[in-house]
Amino acid sequence: MAVLTMTEDDVLQVLPKVDVFSTVESMFGALGRGEALQPKQVQTLFPGDKGDFINYTGVWMSAGVYGVKTSPFIIQEKGYTVTAWTLLMSTETGKPLLLVDSSRLTLERTAATTAVAVKYLAKADAKRLAVIGTGPQALAHIRYVSGLRKWESIRVWSLNAHELSEERREQFLKAGNGALEFADSKEKALEAADVILLCTSAACPVVSAKDIEGAPLITSISTNAPGAHEIDPAMLASMDVYCDCTEATATVADEMKLAIKDHSWKPEDVKGDLGALVSGKCEKPAYDKLVFFRSIGQGLEDVAVALAVYKEMKGE
Repeated sequence: MAVLTMTEDDVLQVLPKVDVFSTVESMFGALGRGEALQPKQVQTLFPGDKGDFINYTGVWMSAGVYGVKTSPFIIQEKGYTVTAWTLLMSTETGKPLLLVDSSRLTLERTAATTAVAVKYLAKADAKRLAVIGTGPQALAHIRYVSGLRKWESIRVWSLNAHELSEERREQFLKAGNGALEFADSKEKALEAADVILLCTSAACPVVSAKDIEGAPLITSISTNAPGAHEIDPAMLASMDVYCDCTEATATVADEMKLAIKDHSWKPEDVKGDLGALVSGKCEKPAYDKLVFFRSIGQGLEDVAVALAVYKEMKGE
């Protein structure tokens, strides 16, 4: 039986034709309506401290698919190797539909998920966007959120922003549609921000309560760094907290685990997730306190984008 297999080069050819944002938003709507299921991710350690792999699974029943993305972290004699492949399966026939290199798709679905959060959680009149980070995720996040509000300013900062090539700087400026500038300091980037996108690989907080003015939306993503978290866990107790999927995230994200352990925060304090937001089943913030959105990457996101590229390749 032949299974469609797509390399990263294949993905890059198809991707411009795929509406990743709408696909991810629709999937979360299905999750909120009970038409999809998101189990927790499962990490398995390799023997002899040789690394690990994480399996991200998900079932999108109303779309007729389920799948698993498997992502190994393989420790080599010098350095390490990280890959990601998604297997898409039919819930009707039980047969495989697609095996796809998910390296680029992971980048896209992560940024698209944050963008869905910005659509539903940012103030309607949000005008000032701050982005901490200048790596691929930061650039992808800007691409996805640039059209969601009428941004008057997009300020970008990172510790190594000065090392960006001229070509890379131009990519950021283009993604910002004329509103983007590189800030001289973190403080300048965060000044009066309505939305703050944290797009770093930090293993410790990059912002604290004293860095923040007002009650902006702060978003944060996961990385491979052990214990990775981008905000001070003590902040959660005074925030309206949302996440991508409550059951799969609230006891897994590292700042949440630390807040449970050290700061009397509880998973039940999560106000809502994207499934509930997109399907209209939870309240939006009152913006009388900081708003925090945390994503860790869900298997359903991988299933959704794999399905989208599969349909594009098949001409459906």
